[in-house]
Amino acid sequence: MPHESVLDVYLDEVRRIRATKAGTAETSYYPATAMMLNKVGDALRPKVFCLHHPSGDSGIPDFGLFEQAQFKRDEAPEWTEAVNPERGVVEAKGASHSMATLLASEQIKKRYLPAYGLLLATNLWQFRLVGSTGAILETFDLAEDEVGFWKLASGSRPDTLRERFDAFLSRCLLTKAPLRRPSDVAFFLASYAREALGRLSERAKLPGLAGLRKGMEDALGIRFDARDGERLFRSTMVQTLFYGLFSAWVVHARAGKQNFDWRVSQWSLHVPVMRLLFGQIATPQALEPLGLVPLLDAAGAAMERIERDPFFTAFSDTHAVQYFYEPFLQYYDPELRRQLGVWYTPSEIVHFQVERVDRILRSELGVKSGLADQNVWVLDPCCGTGSYIVAVLDRIRKTLNGQGLGDLVAEELKKAATTRIVGFEIMTAPFVISHWQVGERLHDAPLGPNERAAVYLTNALTGWKPTDVGPPIPGYEELVEERGAAAAVKRDRPILVVLGNPPYNAYAGVSPDAEGGLVETYKVGLIDKWGVRKFNLDDLYVRFFRIAARRIAEGTGRGIVSYISNSSWISLPSFTVMRESLLQNFDRIWIENMHGDRTITEYGPDGRSSETVFAIDGFSPGIWQGVATSLLVRSGQNKAPIYRYRNDLNASDAAQRRADLVASLDDPNASTKYERLTPLPANRYVLRPVTSAHASYGEWPTIDSLLRVAPLPGLLEKRGGGLIDFDRKKLKARIKAYLDKSSTFEDARGANPALATNRAGYDAKKVRFRFVTEGFQPGNVQRYAYFAFDLTHIRPSKRPFEIAYVHSCFMFCRTQGAFCS
Repeated sequence: MPHESVLDVYLDEVRRIRATKAGTAETSYYPATAMMLNKVGDALRPKVFCLHHPSGDSGIPDFGLFEQAQFKRDEAPEWTEAVNPERGVVEAKGASHSMATLLASEQIKKRYLPAYGLLLATNLWQFRLVGSTGAILETFDLAEDEVGFWKLASGSRPDTLRERFDAFLSRCLLTKAPLRRPSDVAFFLASYAREALGRLSERAKLPGLAGLRKGMEDALGIRFDARDGERLFRSTMVQTLFYGLFSAWVVHARAGKQNFDWRVSQWSLHVPVMRLLFGQIATPQALEPLGLVPLLDAAGAAMERIERDPFFTAFSDTHAVQYFYEPFLQYYDPELRRQLGVWYTPSEIVHFQVERVDRILRSELGVKSGLADQNVWVLDPCCGTGSYIVAVLDRIRKTLNGQGLGDLVAEELKKAATTRIVGFEIMTAPFVISHWQVGERLHDAPLGPNERAAVYLTNALTGWKPTDVGPPIPGYEELVEERGAAAAVKRDRPILVVLGNPPYNAYAGVSPDAEGGLVETYKVGLIDKWGVRKFNLDDLYVRFFRIAARRIAEGTGRGIVSYISNSSWISLPSFTVMRESLLQNFDRIWIENMHGDRTITEYGPDGRSSETVFAIDGFSPGIWQGVATSLLVRSGQNKAPIYRYRNDLNASDAAQRRADLVASLDDPNASTKYERLTPLPANRYVLRPVTSAHASYGEWPTIDSLLRVAPLPGLLEKRGGGLIDFDRKKLKARIKAYLDKSSTFEDARGANPALATNRAGYDAKKVRFRFVTEGFQPGNVQRYAYFAFDLTHIRPSKRPFEIAYVHSCFMFCRTQGAFCS
């Protein structure tokens, strides 16, 4: 049964009460309000309990909101001086009651607010959260008027309204809760941002942002020209607002300042392009018509409630980002996250890839200092929150410390972070976080006012050719400057290493025109040469492979590509040309199969269900596709190619599989765990082991080619089943009895009635008389594939559903006789 939303629980109960025509205008609806608030409260930790008509010295509000943890099991809540409604009180009226009159009442202004500090007022369809000073902190209307509310109660309800109403009530019940953990702050930030996105979605056009939209299109080389493109633009604007606000609060709070005002946030933003974007959006002309000012006010107030010491202690932890940005994006816009294939990369995966790159630089390319070499340019073309950038900086610091550079390490690290360790990102929220993370790593040599990390807001899939010069963007000079800095990296810098976790899914919201047909080269010959007539190369990770391969092979001439990506490209027919191209451009390839394909419930080599390696217990279920890490090297020398594949990471538990991967870095026998690959045209250049029994598999006729041949009837028995059986012994016994010389024809009929039946052109008695003289010939009983794909293999397994039985039949056949025609 699908989960019932808070809105549906509330409105269904309201409708049922009204349908009785026996209720009062106000108090009869109290149970519906209590059900609604308790359903929301039950989902919180600690739970929040809505108590009807609690007693107290300051009057009797309709409801008190208590933390459930205050009460012992089976203890009846009693409102005393020692047990206060920590989450505030609620005052409810009937649907016809004026909200303005309710808020102006002496009861609320003089009694409840001074005593309890927070009050939620409602007339069933309008909701106002009021602070201790009488200021309205948040508002939510279920309809434009009372008539619309009753229609909503008895009619259909939009999913967006369900989600926004749930989020609003959750914020109300959490407003007085302490904010100490980054994940708690992420909830509020995402909740207000989601409400803002919902309000923008209700508007067909955003005229106040038309200029900025055009400027971003020109700067990023994309067109927000479809429904999904429009969603991306609006989502980007909202992320810019709320992450700009939060980034400014971080600067404000770390400076020890009080009374944060989001309206001057742009003065605290360090990166010029973010200061521009925030300044363009956070103007009265843009915000007031969209109804976003109250949401930013509420978000700013929430930032002020953060308990700074415990928050910054947790936020400075190296794993804090996964408990901040990931919850934000999942709650704020999960569909956009899914479409863009954005997933947090576990630290073990990042560490493994970076460490492997550092070692391969030394062993295969002769770079003695690895990533710390000043001539090694590194690019993460989809850097997200900057995990790989930070890990590379950590590896550089470790190397420099080992070289005994002392105080010079900090300056060398800053030089690397601001010049040659580069990240590209198209979404503003992770772009901001990546700058934070780099800033944290540079604590010994902080960035100055005019210094920044080499992380750029750009579309990594465009702007790589000298001809890709964008038009001037009057009034948006910072966007032009950002575009130019990113373009200089794409076209001029000697990139030696490309690494990261590219987005996985196809995304329809970005026009591919400016990409210059990135993946077209991977389609050439698929139909004519390879007979692959149905294929899909639109997943974003394929484009990032093409970008990396082209930059290393055609640009620098040597280098390394290290990705963790969807594993489909390793073996599926659609990627044959892609594999062929990569093999032509790289002479060293190592692949680790990380399994985890949940779309087919993949089982690892040990026979256990293979959980996705991205799964983090209690945090993220990870992606559904199977993944693999790949390390591709172009040595630039005339070396014999080496292609290796590893498939021994069997742990069904994702955390253990990641730990095993990291442990293999220090395993002296690690090289023996890889199998040698021989990718050839005959096996479609498959980059996984192909057993000798199937070495010619690629030469077999394909199913679609078989379907183009006129159907052949094959061997037809036409004896009513008398000559066939799935059991060899039963068939032998039946035929032997039928051809027994000592038996009469009637006895034979009893042994095999089907053969004793006359048919067109077949005289059963005459045919039997002819064959009786020869007698039964056991060698004529042969196994026969009766249906297409009938023969399979039996695989030993403890699970019955994994055993594939041989379903071919056995047939007694005489090619020149009359038994089979």
